[in-house]
Amino acid sequence: MKTTLEKTDSATDHCRRETLASAGTVPYFEDKQQQFALYQGDSLKLLAQMPPDCVDLIFADPPYFLSNDGITCHAGKMVSVNKGDWDRSQGAVANHEFNRDWLAACQRVLKPDGTIWVSGTSHVIHSVGFAMQQLGFKLLNDISWVKPNPPPNLSCRYFTHATETIIWAAKSKKSRHKFNYGLMKEMNGGKQMQSVWRIAAPARAEKRFGKHPTQKPVVLLERILRAASNEGDLVLDPFMGSGTTAIAALRLRRVTVGIEQESSYLDLALARVVGETICVVVDARCYKNSLDLRALFMDRSGSQVRGPVMASPSKLVHRERKYFFVGAYQREIVFSVAAESLEEAWRKFESSPHASEAIFSVIKTETEIYLAQ
Repeated sequence: MKTTLEKTDSATDHCRRETLASAGTVPYFEDKQQQFALYQGDSLKLLAQMPPDCVDLIFADPPYFLSNDGITCHAGKMVSVNKGDWDRSQGAVANHEFNRDWLAACQRVLKPDGTIWVSGTSHVIHSVGFAMQQLGFKLLNDISWVKPNPPPNLSCRYFTHATETIIWAAKSKKSRHKFNYGLMKEMNGGKQMQSVWRIAAPARAEKRFGKHPTQKPVVLLERILRAASNEGDLVLDPFMGSGTTAIAALRLRRVTVGIEQESSYLDLALARVVGETICVVVDARCYKNSLDLRALFMDRSGSQVRGPVMASPSKLVHRERKYFFVGAYQREIVFSVAAESLEEAWRKFESSPHASEAIFSVIKTETEIYLAQ
């Protein structure tokens, strides 16, 4: 029996296979098993190379144009608001032209009934909404994302910025957009879900691979994808950033295409995706036995230790470092070797009969065996 993911319609499958391939664009990273592809480059140029009418849902977190040499508060410290040249305002007219251009490019690749979600603050979201009206999108909702613990306003001249707006729109006035109403009602305790979402900022665990200045929480993207897409649908993020959209899509079994220009953010997104798709389970068991009838044993059934802890000298009798090469397509160990370094392991792999295999990751293990003296 085929899974829902395997039943993707021909248009989605065509877009996944042919996305950017016609122009010879090589993906920065591609995982055919998880159906995820990440490309580096300018969104406008790469979107123009994609087939039209093939994407089910787009989530976009475009530049907010906030980098104006001001200050803000982060983790209790005064820091600069500057995020990079990509976030600097070029003036209201130029900023609006940019928003209109990338929205038009996204509109072209959306399926007739596809939808787009765009997040932003007051610095950009009004331009986004106006551009959508100019292009003929059908505005569906404006979601107010409320942050329970926003950073304080240091100038004390404004209200604390505690919300972001997410505009949800369909491709055209004729679109019959997808909305999983029953699921949203179920998630909201049996009541209709409102357009005000109280969701905390990304947890520390979501930033363990690195930080992005505008990173969105995974739970926010999961709710968006659950609301307006199904398993096997194609999701596009033209400003991938740290890869949150990809993480949510992987968990919910959506096909994903991401575009990002900055190399550092590409590496961060890739690290998060790899961390999401690779699970290393280690089961280590140690048995201590003695023929000495006078030995004192430790009772671990309670909170107190009964009997003294006996420290004894030990001798290292064996040490081994091994590298396991995981295949990119079959997701199994295709080659393993004992080596002192990763470079040595790669040399041995390249001279082995498995050298033609595409490798997804390399896992290193170290074993040390000691005998008590």
